[in-house]
Amino acid sequence: MDKLEILAGAISYIEENLQLDIRTEDVAKACYCSKSTLEKMFRCINNISVRDYLIRRRMMFAAKMIKAQPERSVLDVALDCGYGTNESFSRAFKSIWNCNPSEFRESVHVAELYPKRCIPEQNGGTMMGKNVDISELYEVFKERKECYFVCADIKSLVPINEISHKAGDLALLEALSRLENAAGEEDIVFRIGGDEFVILTNRKEIEYASGLAEQIRSKNGQTFIFEDKQIPLHLHVAVVKFEGDMIRYKDLFQQLHHTIDGCKEG
Repeated sequence: MDKLEILAGAISYIEENLQLDIRTEDVAKACYCSKSTLEKMFRCINNISVRDYLIRRRMMFAAKMIKAQPERSVLDVALDCGYGTNESFSRAFKSIWNCNPSEFRESVHVAELYPKRCIPEQNGGTMMGKNVDISELYEVFKERKECYFVCADIKSLVPINEISHKAGDLALLEALSRLENAAGEEDIVFRIGGDEFVILTNRKEIEYASGLAEQIRSKNGQTFIFEDKQIPLHLHVAVVKFEGDMIRYKDLFQQLHHTIDGCKEG
């Protein structure tokens, strides 16, 4: 099994066992490699540890469950996510979403903040493309082919991460919050890269999408708090509609990233 096969197997194993109390060593065993080997490869490709990725995906799964099944108790969700107590689950949930599960239940959207990773294509030994998987939204993309996307990217995330990775996580949550607050009830917010987010609108009028973009830009310079520090956050924002006769997932994904790259240069 080569490195990419091992990584693909690890991601698949994690996705299939989000409701079980699995650990890094369990993932490595399933991939027939050592824990240290898997950890090195995973960090190299995904810039995150296996454990941190597992927690984020599990809390993404939990967030969707909390919103989709409001009648269920937090403890029931905790048990379904491999946690033995409400307290341990709530600590893990708050470490990712910066709020407890009951507070999250009152939020408006459930954005795909931590999408499933995929293995980038390899070309001449070089990794090509972005390594997140939003293919579960493909049917929605097709239904809204004539609708506009609002793309956003955090300006200068690296200096924030240098303060602390937790500060970087809070910056991602703040960016997500700004998009969610701008989005309409039928719009969908999701993440397509390290610090890149998109609103898929349910509208065909560019004026609507441009209005959302302007609303997001109006928040530039506003701060979020990390350990009593006020950290300003700015976002690049651009509007785009898919170009082409037939919408293909790969083409759309590339076009969204090209749009983001273009607004950085502007």
